[in-house]
Amino acid sequence: MQHTNLIIGETDFARLMAIRPPEDLRAELERAIVVKDESMRPDVVTMGSRVRYTELETGNSREVEIVFPDEAAASAGKVSVFAPVGAALIGLAVGHQIDWDFPGGSTRKLTVVEVIQPGKKPGH
Repeated sequence: MQHTNLIIGETDFARLMAIRPPEDLRAELERAIVVKDESMRPDVVTMGSRVRYTELETGNSREVEIVFPDEAAASAGKVSVFAPVGAALIGLAVGHQIDWDFPGGSTRKLTVVEVIQPGKKPGH
């Protein structure tokens, strides 16, 4: 796993830590830069944001919404922050890349292309 400075809002941080995240996600959260919610940059992946990312190895692009585990619905594009891709993307900003170990032993390089915050429309 590549070490990128993750940025997370204090509310997301507190709620995520309270629900006891998996060890790899917990380690990422513990080294993240925690900021006041109102100071969060709009280009950072947060809980509830939609994120478009590409996989370097395949060139595939995908858009998902990062949600808490009880809100996950793959058919609606809602990915749990506990899922490997959700954990990989949370706290990254547009342009950031991360190498993330996925189940089965594969490593994928993900690049954040666009972040749409809740209540915002693309390009706004």
